[in-house]
Amino acid sequence: MSEHRERFGDTHIAVISFAEQEQLSVHRRAMLERDQQVAEWPDMAWLSDPERRVYRAFQLSRTSVWRVYNPGTLRMYAGLLRRGRRMRKPVDDTRQLGGDAIFAPNGSLHKVFRPASPDARPSMDELVDAVEASRLGKG
Repeated sequence: MSEHRERFGDTHIAVISFAEQEQLSVHRRAMLERDQQVAEWPDMAWLSDPERRVYRAFQLSRTSVWRVYNPGTLRMYAGLLRRGRRMRKPVDDTRQLGGDAIFAPNGSLHKVFRPASPDARPSMDELVDAVEASRLGKG
């Protein structure tokens, strides 16, 4: 078991996508290929939110084409190509930004990470620190 999994403890993780239910397995596979740290997470529930209700509730915005295809994102895609991944034409809204929400054990929203671009996600340590702070009731 990895250090991160141990630090997550009994935390539950849900991945919420605006993809239709039938497309979640495609998104899961793409996320695992794109982001090595996802393999460090405990088991995750994969949920579909095509109406983007959760995105609006967490104030996760859309961004410009220039922010989506910034140097960091292009480096990420170049790395995928070097590892043999083939690029496909996007079928989803590439301008919709994701986010990461941490809830306290009592169910209240503790923290929302809202990245400014697709490549600006929080590190594993930042996520684990937020989970631990939520358990202690710290901001």
